[in-house]
Amino acid sequence: MKTSFDPLLQRYPSQRYPIYARGGMVNCSSPMASAAGLEILWKEGNAMDAAVAAAAALTVTEPTANGIGSDAFALIWSERDGRLYGLNASGPAPLLATVERVLSDPAAKDGKMPVSGWLPVTVPGAPGAWAALNGRFGRLTLAEDLAPAVTYAREGYPCAPNLAATWKTALEKYRKTLQGPAFSAWFRTFAPKGKAPEAGDMVVLKDHADTLEAIGETDAGTFYRGEIARRIDAESRRYGGLLRYEDLAAFEPQWVEPIGVNYRGYKVCEIPPNGQGIAALMALNILKEFTFGEKDCAETYHRQIEAMKMAFAEAFRHVTDPNHMETAVAKLLDPAMGAARAREMTDRAQIWTSIVPPKSGTVYLCCADREGNMVSFIQSNYMGFGSGIVVDGTGIALQNRGADFSLDPSHVNCLKPGKRTYHTIIPGFLMKDGRPVGPFGVMGGYMQPQGHVQVVMNYVDFGLDPQQALDAPRWQWLRNGDIAVEARFDRTIARELETREHRIRYDLDVASFGRGQMIVRLDSGVLVGGTESRTDSNIACF
Repeated sequence: MKTSFDPLLQRYPSQRYPIYARGGMVNCSSPMASAAGLEILWKEGNAMDAAVAAAAALTVTEPTANGIGSDAFALIWSERDGRLYGLNASGPAPLLATVERVLSDPAAKDGKMPVSGWLPVTVPGAPGAWAALNGRFGRLTLAEDLAPAVTYAREGYPCAPNLAATWKTALEKYRKTLQGPAFSAWFRTFAPKGKAPEAGDMVVLKDHADTLEAIGETDAGTFYRGEIARRIDAESRRYGGLLRYEDLAAFEPQWVEPIGVNYRGYKVCEIPPNGQGIAALMALNILKEFTFGEKDCAETYHRQIEAMKMAFAEAFRHVTDPNHMETAVAKLLDPAMGAARAREMTDRAQIWTSIVPPKSGTVYLCCADREGNMVSFIQSNYMGFGSGIVVDGTGIALQNRGADFSLDPSHVNCLKPGKRTYHTIIPGFLMKDGRPVGPFGVMGGYMQPQGHVQVVMNYVDFGLDPQQALDAPRWQWLRNGDIAVEARFDRTIARELETREHRIRYDLDVASFGRGQMIVRLDSGVLVGGTESRTDSNIACF
């Protein structure tokens, strides 16, 4: 495709320009993970191999947001096949996980799923995603793809500034909230000297190295049907957990058909439910009814915010495991529905849902190779390090994804054995005229669909290059009429939004506004990349 942006026009403060490359590109929130992906490309691996390498490396170099016990999703453009594939590697609740069993546990306070301990642990999907992606599309073995991550874990790596800050925050929180022997392995693994690493400190995670090596050698078999699966089962039983060997052995990642909407000639693609990518698509389906002549004005932001609030209301009402959804995806994305919702919008802020989305952490990466393959990949332990459970001697931090289940039997997302919950992590992908434009994503819990909408509009409506599309100041819906904006958000516009009854607050925590990556392929085959200026991100390319 042809570029409509000026790479030298810097509308927002940033020390970065978009990066151009031809041979290959890997964009990650960790420079070492980007380097891991590039190393694999240099070894004649393809974009799919590079994605697996980078994802595995991130479990080592950014354990504050993901781990070996994560879930994962991916959108994969195969140039050979000329089509976009979707991969859903989110794990279900254990077969022993019933509402009655959870409510009988003291950890389930106020009738809600706990966020720490064994109860919110669901089957981890990330190792299965690596094996599935490598097995279907990879050119190298899984062991080769995971080798850079093994090296980082065994030999160590220097802690980056943002990583150090989030690690310290997590440790301070866990000292207050994680009590008892079930959590002792977390402290031995991630705070062996009683403190979090500081920027520049070397981090060594030898248990991670051994586990990643075993996963690579067995194509993840040991994790689901071998020795590691048995160790997870034993620890779960020891500490009153519900996860069993049988749950792990039954798990298989699912290849799914991506969903999308036409937005001004571009097809914006997402993974179907149980992911929340449909929330971004529903918002864009509303916003396509309007014409946006100017980006930085109250009218534009007001419509974006209201459309996103409407979309979240529908997502919270309908999205869960697709086998349990009562409303068809096609109905939720019907252009007529988008038009009807657009007509409901007024010039004043309205309350569309009173649900309060929790905060969480995630890692997102994207990559492309010289052959035309492109991957949009995301994985997460959900809330920071996850459940606080580490399987002793393995480095496996288990996710707490089950915390999103409702315990209300009348709710569509109510906990059931073997059911997958509403899932926050979403990879994005842009298409045009049946051809790939490129992968994009913004990580960060319920900020993710909000970030997707803002980045897509920055690129499509306002002609910003991938770097500026990411750098532009962001807003975030929090609850009811509460909206957070970044410190550099235009104060005049913020005051105008307040006259429209939005309750605006400035948030100094840039991490809460998500962290994104984006790659666009031009007609010439040249790759244009943007990486997140809010964290330790980097682009590795050649």
